[in-house]
Amino acid sequence: MELLVAIIIGVLVTSGVYLCLRARTFPVVMGLTLLSYGVNVFLFSMGGLKMDEVAVVGMSENPTDPLPQALVLTAIVIGFAMTAFLVVLALRSQGEHYTDHVDGRDDVPGRKDEGGEA
Repeated sequence: MELLVAIIIGVLVTSGVYLCLRARTFPVVMGLTLLSYGVNVFLFSMGGLKMDEVAVVGMSENPTDPLPQALVLTAIVIGFAMTAFLVVLALRSQGEHYTDHVDGRDDVPGRKDEGGEA
């Protein structure tokens, strides 16, 4: 079970870093989202991976730690707000620069922008 979770965390983080290094805004947003998912799974696994155990002290002999679950719940809310902000920021950047490149460059070499040369 621990090996499977470690592989999942590795795949999420690797995919997130790969997408964050892309030149377009949408893959960067998806990469940051995958990175936050990987960190959430890592934090959740820090509480202990136990089957059929409750996270309430006193309800079982060997309970799981509820603190990582609370941290992950908070991180999910913060990650959703961050993703929404990045999507709005990317849409605004695309509206102003007429491109979705992270650095603002254009793909088409002969296209005219506002006030730009051909």
